[in-house]
Amino acid sequence: MSSAPNKSVEAPRTGEFEKSLVRLEEVVKRLESPELSLDEAMKLFEEGVKLSRECQKQLEEAEGRVEILLKKADGKIAAGPFESNEES
Repeated sequence: MSSAPNKSVEAPRTGEFEKSLVRLEEVVKRLESPELSLDEAMKLFEEGVKLSRECQKQLEEAEGRVEILLKKADGKIAAGPFESNEES
């Protein structure tokens, strides 16, 4: 048994979103190939749909965590624009 306390929020899997996104880009590039057989194209398409859904789910989970972090003391969510440190 582990002596670590139970966490109510699951820690994000480091790099999973990025790995899925890179693989999805590879799938799209392969699907654009004219030499691709129909069978291989269908397999890649299925993989791409699965990856796309996984990425969307991870983005929604991240959005939910951000909303929790931005919640004000009165229970209302403080919506505001995301400010990047990068100069335009």
